[in-house]
Amino acid sequence: MNINHELLQFIQSSPTAFHAANTTEGILRDSGYSPLEENRTWDLQAGGKYYVVRNLSSLIAFRIPKNPVRSFMIGASHSDSPMLKIKPDPEVKSESLIRINTERYGGMLAAPWFDRPLTCAGRVCVKTRSGVEQRLVYVDRDLFVIPSLAIHMDRSVNEGHAYDFQKELLPLFRSESSGKSFRSVIAETISVTEEDILSYELFAVQRGSGFIFGAENEFLCSPRLDDLQCGFADLQGFLRARESSAVPVFALFDNEEVGSMTKQGAAGTFLQDILDRILHSLGISDIYPVLADSFIVSADNAHAVHPAFPEKADPSLRPRLNGGIVIKHSGAQLYSTDAVSSAVFKTICQRAGVPVQEFANHSNIRGGSTLGHLLNSHLSINTVDIGLPQLAMHSCFETAGTADTQYLIDAMTEFYSSVISAEDHTLRIQS
Repeated sequence: MNINHELLQFIQSSPTAFHAANTTEGILRDSGYSPLEENRTWDLQAGGKYYVVRNLSSLIAFRIPKNPVRSFMIGASHSDSPMLKIKPDPEVKSESLIRINTERYGGMLAAPWFDRPLTCAGRVCVKTRSGVEQRLVYVDRDLFVIPSLAIHMDRSVNEGHAYDFQKELLPLFRSESSGKSFRSVIAETISVTEEDILSYELFAVQRGSGFIFGAENEFLCSPRLDDLQCGFADLQGFLRARESSAVPVFALFDNEEVGSMTKQGAAGTFLQDILDRILHSLGISDIYPVLADSFIVSADNAHAVHPAFPEKADPSLRPRLNGGIVIKHSGAQLYSTDAVSSAVFKTICQRAGVPVQEFANHSNIRGGSTLGHLLNSHLSINTVDIGLPQLAMHSCFETAGTADTQYLIDAMTEFYSSVISAEDHTLRIQS
C-alpha cells in the first residue's frame, strides 16, 4: 500500500489524542512491543521492546540494545490537534433546537468548521463494580453540523468576520422534541446506562476522510496532519531502524496545542521519568554522560509558502511542499535548533538521501512554538526542531506533499539507527 494511504488510515483511526495513542499502541503490540505500567517495578532486558502510556493520550516506546547503552536517540511529536471541546452538561436550547456547548481547544481556524459533518469522540469515565473505568468513544455517524448564517442576513460576511465562539461555533445536535439526549447517545455507543457515566473528555471532530489529489497525486489533504503526519513518520522510522548501542525512543505527547503544561505534555516530566527509569533498571547510576551523548528530534509540521500569500513568508527561507524536511529556527528560542543540532540533523538527512529546507518566521510576524524547547527545560540534550511543510495549518483540513512523508520516514530510520558521541567539541555520528 502507498505510504500516504497508510498515513491517511492512521489519521482516520485517530480522531482525538486518546485514539492516536491507542492506534499507535496497536501498531506497537503487533510489532512485538510489551506494555509497561508506571505503578509497577520494571525489569528491562537487553533486546526488549517496550512502551508506556500515560493518561491514555501520550505514549513513549523504546528498545533496549543488546550492546551496552551509550545514549538515547529520541524522536518526539504530538497527538493532539485544534478542535472543539465539548463542555459538561452541554445541551443548549435556542428556538426549539438543541445545540452542543463547546469551547476552543488550541488555536483553530474557525471558518472551515461550518457546514461539515461532525461527530463526537474522546474518552468517558464510567462506574463499574471494581471502580472507575476509562473507555474510548467514537460515534460512528454524522451527529452534528455547525450551520452558517445565510449571506442574505450578513452581506458583509465575505469582507471579513470576527467569530463569536460561544455564539456561533455550537454544533446543531437535535430538535427540542427529540427524546434522545447527548448523554444517551454516548451511553448507547459504549453500551452503558446514562447513570454509569461519571465524566468525560469529548470533542466535536471531523467526519470527512483525508484524500490525495493533484495532477500527479502530489498533494494530500486531511484533518490533523499537524501533527499526526510527523507522528506516523517518526513511528515508521522507529520500527524500521537498525540495532545500535543507543536506546531508540519514540515519544508522542498530548496537549501541545494548549501549551503542554500537563503530566502528559512535553512540559511535564513524562520523558524524563521514562529515561530515568530505563537507566535505573539497567543499573546505570551516572546518567549525565548518557544524556550528554543523546539527541532529540522534535518533529512538528512547518509552514510552506502559501501561493496566495507569498509575502507572509520570510524573504529568503521559503519551504515548499514536496521539498523535503524543514529545519525550524527561532531567534527567540521558541524552536530549540542551534548550529550544532542543525548540522547533525543535516548530516543524518544527507546519509538518508533526504532533501532539507529551512524555516524562520517573517520578522514582522509572531510565529508559534513546539515541543523542543519545552523538553529542553527538563533535559539538557542537543535538540533540533523540524517538520514537514504544509498549508492551512490549524484548519480542520490541512494540505501537505505526498513525497515529504517518505522523506521523514527515511530520515528518522537513519536517525534511530545512529549513535552520536561528543569528543573535543566534535560530534561523531556513527550508523
